[in-house]
Amino acid sequence: MRHRKVVASHAEALDGVASGATVAIGGFGRTGVPTALIAELCRRDLRDLHVVANNVGLSDDPTVGAGRLLLEGRARKYTCSFPSSPAFNEIFHRGEVELELVPQGTLAERLRAGGAGIGAFYTPSGAGTDLATGRFVARHDADGIATAYLEAKEHRDIGGVEHVLEYPIRPDVALVKGSVGDTYGNLHFRLGSRNFNPLVGMAARLTIAEVRTIAGAAIDPDHVHLSGIFVDRMTLSEPAMEGSPT
Repeated sequence: MRHRKVVASHAEALDGVASGATVAIGGFGRTGVPTALIAELCRRDLRDLHVVANNVGLSDDPTVGAGRLLLEGRARKYTCSFPSSPAFNEIFHRGEVELELVPQGTLAERLRAGGAGIGAFYTPSGAGTDLATGRFVARHDADGIATAYLEAKEHRDIGGVEHVLEYPIRPDVALVKGSVGDTYGNLHFRLGSRNFNPLVGMAARLTIAEVRTIAGAAIDPDHVHLSGIFVDRMTLSEPAMEGSPT
């Protein structure tokens, strides 16, 4: 009998996800990106999304991962570490999207904190920089004039080192890509595809996974990278959607 976490299609997996949601996307560059779920999200014509991802497209291919949502005008805001494609810079400076730039380690820890139930934490990353002092531009108007800035963060000296206070990220939805899943929702990620996938999967209220293989038996506990307790729905990736061996 099919376990209730395994669904038959990407459309069923994304049932109930609506425009305006905060959607966290796993992956790093081309590795571990839930391409099939992103494609289904676009097919459903969802818009006004707040997207949380490590990077937004790539300099040589702006359509990769969360970059596709940008190019199709589906995102109103990005929380990310690497908005590195020229396409993002153009769209950002035209005032069509908002940016919350976050140091990569801080982004990872904010997601981990969201999954662990941590209320806030201090980190030296970004202390005293424009990202923490209220001088970093978060949005432009259509003429490229700054209209909004990141909020200034609380600073505190801890052991003689300046730190800033950061808050967890708790997305409405996470899209992740695993190598192997079992019918209990446990996931294994191959090599580098482990990257941000377990973190976004733990942090979200609803976690949806696409996997290359569904195991006939439970995954060995030593090989589980994201426990099924965090995974709500799982579906197979379509071979045509595979953009990476990981």
